[in-house]
Amino acid sequence: MTIPESRLLADIHALLGPGAVLDTPAEMAGYCTDARHKFHEPALCVCKPRDTAQVAALVSLLHGAGWPMLPQGGNTSLCGGATPDDRRPVIIAMERMQRIRAVDSFGLTIAADAGCTIAQLQAAAAENGMLYPVSLGSEGSCQLGGTIATNAGGTAVVRYGTTRANTLGLEVVLPDGRVLNMMRALHKDTSGYDLKQLFIGAEGTLGLITGAVMRLHPATPVISMCWLRIAAPADALKLLQLVRRHAGRSLTAFELMNAQQLANVLDHTSYTAPVAERDGWHLMIELTDSADLDAVMMAVLEEATEAGLILDGAIAQNLAQAEEMWAIRHSVTESNLKVGVSITSDTAVPVGHVPEFITRAEQAVMEIHPDILVTVVGHVGDGNIHFIALFPQAVWDALPERKALEAKIRNAVNDIAIELGGTFSAEHGVGQTMTGLMERYKAGPELDLMRALKDCIDPQGLLNRGRVTGH
Repeated sequence: MTIPESRLLADIHALLGPGAVLDTPAEMAGYCTDARHKFHEPALCVCKPRDTAQVAALVSLLHGAGWPMLPQGGNTSLCGGATPDDRRPVIIAMERMQRIRAVDSFGLTIAADAGCTIAQLQAAAAENGMLYPVSLGSEGSCQLGGTIATNAGGTAVVRYGTTRANTLGLEVVLPDGRVLNMMRALHKDTSGYDLKQLFIGAEGTLGLITGAVMRLHPATPVISMCWLRIAAPADALKLLQLVRRHAGRSLTAFELMNAQQLANVLDHTSYTAPVAERDGWHLMIELTDSADLDAVMMAVLEEATEAGLILDGAIAQNLAQAEEMWAIRHSVTESNLKVGVSITSDTAVPVGHVPEFITRAEQAVMEIHPDILVTVVGHVGDGNIHFIALFPQAVWDALPERKALEAKIRNAVNDIAIELGGTFSAEHGVGQTMTGLMERYKAGPELDLMRALKDCIDPQGLLNRGRVTGH
């Protein structure tokens, strides 16, 4: 069915009521641009439903009109997954849906609307003496539904797993407006296909997540954290084995960055490096538990020092120092933007191949262009390395055929990751940036099956078209 735009807009306004629909360019501007300011396309309007019933009614209306839809959480996607394409979709923003539905201290679960930020989930869990473990640099603005739709990782995957590992139940509005209620707070359920898995990591292409039941964990109030300067990524792997042997399940984060990445942050923020020298490689280790960890951390550092694995180091003496270490880590994206233009990878390789991947990727990109500032930051404990080819702004502005150069660099880095048994998309999703890589690395039965699922669930192609599978 085709209806005039003016009629469709009038119906949307009538359905959602005053203040729930934005339809001028000025009002919609922040929703139509991605976090990295690479994608800018208009939308018909931005809708802010207040609950699942309104989402379902809106989707049913748009389905009947054959109008494309784009679900949007906090719009923090780093690959353009939550911003419009050129078809002027209706953006369905979940920001008004922020209800914590239930917290179960016996079952260790929390049920919440998709528009809740990760920080809100963490606070609600903490108020009840528990922990929501997914931790991201954007946790104050990224929303639960968006992190599920991208299967977000973050800094604590080494202990708690990705968002998928912490998702027990989902509520999803299907492309025709029907509500798929799978909000079961169960740790065991083998009653047929586990359909929620279809929507985790699907980036809104199969349905709109409106609520979820998430796994909680016992609170870990004791934190021990250190910042170490080491000579090479291979030493980080030796330290990882050493920490696991001493700390076991207390190891929560194991983060690596090179000297260039540290310099990018320190040169564009007011933070001070925890150690005196910037050169070499820098490693953050966080242990969390409910018992004293000082002895464990000291045992790790003593053995590492005797083995010659540490060039320098600092232990956080209080929570404020630990938070400043984390602030440095979480400032990398913003700082890199101030340096120039980043061609960022989201690769993951088997943990044991991390040093080889970094070495080979650096050689590959430097052969492509000698002025690249090789910038590396990543979650070594789970093999997810963000290898960044960073061009100073003046160098980038003078380059010819920049799109071709960007593609060449991405392919060079990702080819190495794939050759080592890895992936080109570990935690950011595919979005608009990497749909071409799906064809490059997943063509054949795997991509065919993904496209068959898309065609089956959304035969009109109305939901987040052109993302993930490319159609």
